[in-house]
Amino acid sequence: MKKSIISLIVAVNLFAVTNLEVAQKSDDASSGFESSTSKMTMTLINKTGQKSVRELAGKTLELDGGDKGLMEFLSPSDVKGTKLLTYEHIQRDDDQWLYMPALKRVKRISSRNKTGSFMGSEFSYEDISAQDIDKYSYSGDAQEVEINGIAAYQGERVPKDKNSGYTKQVTWVDKTRFVVLRVDYYDRKKELLKTANFSGYKKIEGVWRVGQIHMKNMQTGKETILAWSQDKIKQGLNAGDFNKRVLK
Repeated sequence: MKKSIISLIVAVNLFAVTNLEVAQKSDDASSGFESSTSKMTMTLINKTGQKSVRELAGKTLELDGGDKGLMEFLSPSDVKGTKLLTYEHIQRDDDQWLYMPALKRVKRISSRNKTGSFMGSEFSYEDISAQDIDKYSYSGDAQEVEINGIAAYQGERVPKDKNSGYTKQVTWVDKTRFVVLRVDYYDRKKELLKTANFSGYKKIEGVWRVGQIHMKNMQTGKETILAWSQDKIKQGLNAGDFNKRVLK
């Protein structure tokens, strides 16, 4: 009887998938786009249900050691021309600069301010930056669960950045496609702060691309929906397209 129990434990462990393995497969599923251009809408919803819609354009350059990204607001007029430039770094804090056309100046976002709201949305500057797997610590095995009728792996990741606004993030990853379905963000008090639901995935030239992220602040009731209307990969962009000069 003891041998049977031991054999069962060994068999279960052989088929177990670690949280790090899930993260690596998820990263592989969304890698290889080289560079991308996109058009997006950002819908802000307050706790009473009132909505405000903004239009944006985005660019991303995939690089070893950290991607580069540029977001620009196209409308409405009060935010038009505002740009956010992000240089991701694996071993140190990301660099981020915000250009505000009304002031005609560039503001550097310090590492301590990256927990703040990005343009009044429920996304922080930290959320907008790329989520490279090397920025997190992973331990233990993933749990096999179901979310919205989809078989998934549930696990945890802990930000390595001491200035992160989160103590941990709980993730749900599709078992088949290895795309992220949901992330729960826990604040510095270790309380649930926000929940992001990811949907509308499309596979473009072998790369999975998200279509919508619905971020809800569980403490304030406010929400932000970021939806992609156009998304193109392998656009031939280079580092010059992300020089700080493009902000002005």
